[in-house]
Amino acid sequence: MGVTGLGDIAERVRRYTVLVQPGGRGSGSGVIWNSDGTIITNAHVTRGSRAEVTLWDGREFTAEVSARDSRRDLAALRISAANLSAAAVADSSRVRPGEVAIAVGNPLGFLGAMTMGVVHGLAPLRGMGGRKWVQADVRLAPGNSGGPLADVHGRVIGINTMVAGRVALAIPSNEVLQFLLGETGGRWLGVSVRSVRLPRPETRAGLAVLEIKPGSPAAQASLLPGDILLGTEEVAFSSPQHLADVLQNSSSGIVRLKFLRGDYTKERRVTVSLAAPGRRPIAA
Repeated sequence: MGVTGLGDIAERVRRYTVLVQPGGRGSGSGVIWNSDGTIITNAHVTRGSRAEVTLWDGREFTAEVSARDSRRDLAALRISAANLSAAAVADSSRVRPGEVAIAVGNPLGFLGAMTMGVVHGLAPLRGMGGRKWVQADVRLAPGNSGGPLADVHGRVIGINTMVAGRVALAIPSNEVLQFLLGETGGRWLGVSVRSVRLPRPETRAGLAVLEIKPGSPAAQASLLPGDILLGTEEVAFSSPQHLADVLQNSSSGIVRLKFLRGDYTKERRVTVSLAAPGRRPIAA
């Protein structure tokens, strides 16, 4: 299975893969999701409120668990660091059977170990409910949990979580984005979204709001399912990652969003308070 530039790709993935040690016995892996110190791992890797994180270059940090979703088996950690080598994230809905997949993690104490295989599919697994998994024949071992499953470009397509038989199961990257949009660090919007093409010729893409959590900042801002988020004054939204970046990088905890509603002919704006969802936002 030949992949052009595999050494460079593996090095890129290793740089955004971290060792996560929750204390006591055992350890796992994690993915640097943003350069400002957000790390994604499995919830079962970090059951407490803190964990020790070691970067690829040997630097060590004490991380705070800023969000956890046991149902999804995801957790977000925060470390006090900046300008980190963050992961590029792929759209997992575009993953197809037969694509090459690369897993990097820290199995059985081997730091930055890499294994490679082929994607079997993106689908539910019989006997494990209706949620979808990225299924691949990469070899995982204890310590790989929370680490990245990447494509041949080094982009994350999933978070390695468990093994079922001989198949590795990873949480799709799009599900991680939904987790971040709803949960991370107190700066949350409380929406489920997906990328769409817009009917207006002058705008190419946006994010369709599929669901809004009751009591969330999005609900307080009177956003509705069916609205299409266009972006902010500085950033246009063409993927959920763009929205996640805006939320996490908002130092003030306030964002002003542009969106469409109804017949999509009038561009609207709304100011949303992310850190204080009980405060009534101002819509325009």
